[in-house]
Amino acid sequence: MNRSGGQIYYAVAASRLYAEPKRLEQLGYVRSEKRPGKTRERTFYTLTPSGREALRRWVLEPPALARIQNEAIPKLISGDILGDDEKLLGSLLTLRNELEEQQARLDEARERLDALPHRRRYLLLVVELGDRLLQVQREWLDQVERELDD
Repeated sequence: MNRSGGQIYYAVAASRLYAEPKRLEQLGYVRSEKRPGKTRERTFYTLTPSGREALRRWVLEPPALARIQNEAIPKLISGDILGDDEKLLGSLLTLRNELEEQQARLDEARERLDALPHRRRYLLLVVELGDRLLQVQREWLDQVERELDD
């Protein structure tokens, strides 16, 4: 998920990401299988019947409101302490490169949607949300630039 723009939706430490399948296996929700990989053995996980049922229950739970976790916010709020809007703006505008990289990942994900026809409509909605989130951040950076460039 992270390789196809997943950081836009959910930020998690890699250590936690890799630990989660093991936890789910202990709960009996997934089964693991070792398979040969290109350079080393890989672990593949498959949902068990109880895992599929737990997933169905979880999907029906009301989702939490999305949190904004954006390091640019506390940096901007601290602008008066820095006392140099030009330097602050220069730092914040470096986000534009990251936004473009994330957009490229989303575009790649969009191109691969047909590989999973049974999930295409769901994945398309997620990709479109990512597009909108990136656009809002670009617009916000434009506003910051206008305000701090005075």
